[in-house]
Amino acid sequence: MNPKHTSQNSRLTEAAALASVDLFRGIPDSSLQAILKNSKVRDFRAGHVFFKAGEAGHSLFLLENGAVQTFRTSGPKKLIVAELKPPAIFGEMGCIGGRFYHCDAQATEPSRIRIFSRSDVDTLLEQHPTVMRQLLDLVSDRFVHVLMDLDATSFRSLIPRLATLLLERAEEGFVRDLTHKELAEHLRVYRESATAALGDLKKAGIIEIERKRIRIVDRPRLERAARE
Repeated sequence: MNPKHTSQNSRLTEAAALASVDLFRGIPDSSLQAILKNSKVRDFRAGHVFFKAGEAGHSLFLLENGAVQTFRTSGPKKLIVAELKPPAIFGEMGCIGGRFYHCDAQATEPSRIRIFSRSDVDTLLEQHPTVMRQLLDLVSDRFVHVLMDLDATSFRSLIPRLATLLLERAEEGFVRDLTHKELAEHLRVYRESATAALGDLKKAGIIEIERKRIRIVDRPRLERAARE
């Protein structure tokens, strides 16, 4: 097969994949291929930090494989903003407004990331104003999601929120590889509070706490606890 044709086919496939991401929806193939040509694809290990809150924005990121978490910290507490699965854009705040990142972003498992320079994103925004509207929609959706989470944190007691989280994370009756510290971060409480709430569910016979996993013993009762 002609290497030139192989490269062209690969670029067309990548452009089609990029067009499936909401941010780039409706953009002509020629523009997608132009921004793809200048982008870089890199593999990162779990734990890699892409940027921190307050840093100037230089890039826009597309998660193609793996998982990324965005969050803010305040002293020992960590506020999770979003847990991203592919395909997902992040680092969008570095491309609008004051152009600095408002949170930290870290790979939570080995991840493949496509990186677009801010100058290329600026060119795309100038040529296709619809991308700016879609970018603002993305920012708005994430802001609303955080507000709804904060409302739930403020107005729902801890046990229902913990029960909901366990149900969301359960696979075949088990919640695996989620430490007490990580539970507390998701629930926006101190670790001691999360541990005490787990203890209450265990005493009630609803869950069992095993090594590196939580077993759901009585799912109907856990579902009722989530609705309280």
